[in-house]
Amino acid sequence: MTLQSIDFEAKSAEELLRWSMDQYGLEAGLASSFGLEDMVLIDMIAKLDGPLTIFTLDTGRLHEETYDVMERVRSKYGLEIKTYFPNQDKVESLVREKGFFSFRESVDNRKECCYIRKVEPLNRALGELKAWITGLRRTQGVTRTDIAKVLEDADHPPLIKINPLAEWTEEQVMTYIIENNVPINILHKRNYPSIGCAPCTRPVEQGEDIRAGRWWWENPEHKECGLHNRPA
Repeated sequence: MTLQSIDFEAKSAEELLRWSMDQYGLEAGLASSFGLEDMVLIDMIAKLDGPLTIFTLDTGRLHEETYDVMERVRSKYGLEIKTYFPNQDKVESLVREKGFFSFRESVDNRKECCYIRKVEPLNRALGELKAWITGLRRTQGVTRTDIAKVLEDADHPPLIKINPLAEWTEEQVMTYIIENNVPINILHKRNYPSIGCAPCTRPVEQGEDIRAGRWWWENPEHKECGLHNRPA
């Protein structure tokens, strides 16, 4: 059976997670930053009670509130969370040569920082997997409008990328969280719909895109860190 022979678009989020567990077991991993969508998926994974890896990237510049929700996840669900850190030598070299805020000087500098702190650790994590699961949704911004629920990841072949919440709306996410008493990052209640590194995230204003607070000094078309590049 090939991926092309399965109608993934007809499957629910829970069905896609169960398929991932059955197909790949611990070689499927949820990449979690503990945002709203990731918390929905963690709650679903805990209830399905099947084999699946959960991992996170600690960039060294996260909000204290993000660490707090990590600990609440461990306490509530009892799930193991693998943490990957950036290469210490590369971080030290970047800061020594360009300072602590080089990412605000140009898109190239920002992508360099993202690569060292996020992309390279992600590549190490994905090297242990056959499939990775994300909380990407089509309504999260202009760079994500056409994502599929399941696809071959062109950036990390031969990995399979699984987006169980691709068709979900923000309202569906919040309804699930409320109805299932899912813990969330307190920053979401302070107008942070999308949360990344502390220096690169601000609260959004009423009417702004939900990712407007990420790298707000850049053109919206550039607002990806390299973890989720738009398909060509």
